[in-house]
Amino acid sequence: MNTAQIREVKEIPLASLVIGKNNVRLSDVGKDIDELANSIKKLGLLEPIVVCPAETPGKYEILTGQRRFLAHQRLGRESILAAVIPDRVDETTAKVISLTENLMRRDMNRKDLITVCTALYKQYTTIKDVADETGLPASTVSLYVKYDRLKPELKELVDSGEVGMKEALRAQDAAMTTGTYLPEVATKLAKELGGMSGAQQERVKKEIREKGHESIDDVIEAAKTGDKVIQIIVTIGARENKLLSAFANDEGTTKDDAARALIEEGLSLKGYDQSI
Repeated sequence: MNTAQIREVKEIPLASLVIGKNNVRLSDVGKDIDELANSIKKLGLLEPIVVCPAETPGKYEILTGQRRFLAHQRLGRESILAAVIPDRVDETTAKVISLTENLMRRDMNRKDLITVCTALYKQYTTIKDVADETGLPASTVSLYVKYDRLKPELKELVDSGEVGMKEALRAQDAAMTTGTYLPEVATKLAKELGGMSGAQQERVKKEIREKGHESIDDVIEAAKTGDKVIQIIVTIGARENKLLSAFANDEGTTKDDAARALIEEGLSLKGYDQSI
């Protein structure tokens, strides 16, 4: 295997770059590109891509950094900072370089992101400012800064990746609807809520409020196999659609579940939840 050495770092036009066929990252290459683009726009490119001469004269092959390249395209940039290996590398060397770089650049785990977002939130005091500073979606920041609200056993489930932040928060809220918090109920709910729809999750909270914690297994089963869900189609204006999208983002949910929650809340406020 040839030894590849970087000789210079320089700006290279995007038009002169091609993605190397030996990149080891083949899955979900385009995932979260908007987030990466927002981060680069805010903080700049923190690490140059790595390139070598391509087979086509005058072109460079991207050995590492294809997502950074795609993010620059998304931003409409004309060039990108690149570390240049002066000679073409063989296929094996290209794969080793790509693999090594990807192993060195493992994505920050969720616990690290939570810690950073929480610290920034304490400094800036608003979700928007943290989102602007990090390039993360406001809905993601909103979830992460609520981590401190979680009970220790739910934090452990989130830290291990066994459940998501959204499920942990909803499980804690559901477990506290009777005024008495039981850790075993919260952990069971957190593990079950991830596979439920928004309507089923709300049904769990309602059943616990009415029946208490004693029948938690029956409550979960009833939520999964309960009343038939009926789909309706509602036409709304552009302004209302925008507001609904904003509400869904803030709640970390889908527009369908956001609309359902708003309808249920509105009916309840009008007293219709007791009329049938």
